[in-house]
Amino acid sequence: MRIIVYTGKGGVGKTSIAAATALRSARKGLKTLIISTDAAHSLGDSLDIELGSEPVKIEENLWAQEIDTVHEIEKGWGKVQEYLTMLFTSKSVKDISTEELTVFPGMDELLSLIRILEHYKKGFFDLIVIDCAPTGETLALLSYPDLFRWWMDKLFPIKRKAINLTRPVIEPLLGIPMPSDGVMGEIENIFNQLDEMKKIFTDRKSTSIRIVVNPEKMVIKEAKRSFTYLNIYNFNVDAIVVNRVIPSDITDSYFTLWKEIQSSYIEEARQCFSPIPIMYAPLFEKEIVGVDMLERLGEKVFADLSPEGILYNIKTQTIEKSGKNYLLKINMPFCEKSDLSLAQKADELIIRAGRIKRNITLPKTLQYLSITSAKFEQDTLNIVFGGEKNG
Repeated sequence: MRIIVYTGKGGVGKTSIAAATALRSARKGLKTLIISTDAAHSLGDSLDIELGSEPVKIEENLWAQEIDTVHEIEKGWGKVQEYLTMLFTSKSVKDISTEELTVFPGMDELLSLIRILEHYKKGFFDLIVIDCAPTGETLALLSYPDLFRWWMDKLFPIKRKAINLTRPVIEPLLGIPMPSDGVMGEIENIFNQLDEMKKIFTDRKSTSIRIVVNPEKMVIKEAKRSFTYLNIYNFNVDAIVVNRVIPSDITDSYFTLWKEIQSSYIEEARQCFSPIPIMYAPLFEKEIVGVDMLERLGEKVFADLSPEGILYNIKTQTIEKSGKNYLLKINMPFCEKSDLSLAQKADELIIRAGRIKRNITLPKTLQYLSITSAKFEQDTLNIVFGGEKNG
């Protein structure tokens, strides 16, 4: 099974590109699901059909779904939701509904991942196309397993033990119910599912990410930043889609300057992202709504390419042995040396690139070695691990 994730700045048309990909794949005979993880769903509008929280069949081999957080909580978070409901009602919270209270920040990303995993493990579909929220939310979605793993590894065992020990004292003293072992067990099960999802997302034979851009300054700059962050997390970006390109046969003088501006940013995209394949979608004469227009869009974007294929696959992180040392290389294009910082703590490598921080769990080969040097050159962070760590 393949997973293709579409991301990009809000308003670039990624939902249309994602839907066109799914439609073209389905018409090739692949059982295809397109799933929207964006809380402000527009997938149904693009397909011109009403969608729900469960897959809706659009046509032969094509299904579509919009993730509904409340629905997913009711479906699979029984014990956790029951506990949160008890917690809030115990403090007499009456001005906000319990359903709203139990949807805490990050819940959309978490539940979306679990639902995608459910579809993946069932194996019914040949291809899952994910229409993500704008770039920031996409990065949150893709990095969620890493963040949750840190919390589970570092804090969960301590908190679970502490809760079991203090429950008889805290509950009567504060009048607040403590989470049961069943609740904690459900959280642990969620963690295990997220761990599975992380392995799938970083498996380059299974998952690829495609960035949709418009030929505009702000959009190209954001795409470059997101490409750097995706490389830090070792995801495979296998294509860039430049959308809404004014066709060359448009000769109206009104568009002359616009065509020149677009041409300069298209060239910038070529130079920045090469050798990653770049596909192009024209600015159509009317909005992309319904399967007929999506079919036209898919024909323009993919031409002779397979929409479900892995269009590019070069590792962004490698480990090489050099004498007694090991060299960890992380490709980080569009990043400035001044934006980078690096630290090693226990079995983790902590990298900061601008506003993004990532804790990388080191492979066993490197866990007992210390960093002896690090250099950033030619868009690559080179980290040398040498002597054994003290203690």
